[in-house]
Amino acid sequence: MVETRELFDLSHSIAGEYLGEFRYPWQALAGIGELITKLGPSLPPERFEQRGEDIWVARSAQVAPTAHISGPCIIDEDAEVRHGAFIRGKAIVGKKAVVGNSTELKNVILFDNVQVPHYNYVGDSILGYKAHMGAGSITSNVKSDKQPVVIRLPDRVIETGLKKCGAMLGDGVEIGCNSVLNPGTVIGQDSTVYPTSSVRQVIPAHHIYKDKDQIVAKRSEA
Repeated sequence: MVETRELFDLSHSIAGEYLGEFRYPWQALAGIGELITKLGPSLPPERFEQRGEDIWVARSAQVAPTAHISGPCIIDEDAEVRHGAFIRGKAIVGKKAVVGNSTELKNVILFDNVQVPHYNYVGDSILGYKAHMGAGSITSNVKSDKQPVVIRLPDRVIETGLKKCGAMLGDGVEIGCNSVLNPGTVIGQDSTVYPTSSVRQVIPAHHIYKDKDQIVAKRSEA
């Protein structure tokens, strides 16, 4: 339920081969910057251009002149980085992904077709293929007591060893507006979180999170 290959179709990210090396996705967070600096120079120059130190942007991507991008960073083909976006570094933005106005990214992998389009903060997190965060929803990546983040499953607790660990969103996850995903949140594929939620646990795939006491399976289509 929380393993890398359970959450993501790795074919939908330029970082897929790298992520496949790890049993759990949060184990990949520490090496994102190094991955970018190794991968960037190998990108084909007819499709990517270097726009600063350790910054590679696809020629087909749309980047607003008011967006701020710090390296290391890769912005993949046909992605859109809108007005006022703030990419603080160690960020991979997938194909056809959208990084919207006043959205901030730091130490993240956004798979292809991810949308973080309005006033989002995404830090120390991985968002799977076609994941979408509604306006104002954020990942919280540091516990208030500054202790290492743990992943809480129904039958056990997994120690991450990380003081900064945001959310792992599986493919197709929908996060409602103004929700907070607390440190160590993991949400399985195609699950949905209601608006204004505060989530701090593992949500299984194909479920709806209404509140901490109402997590219901989605109805299967006939």
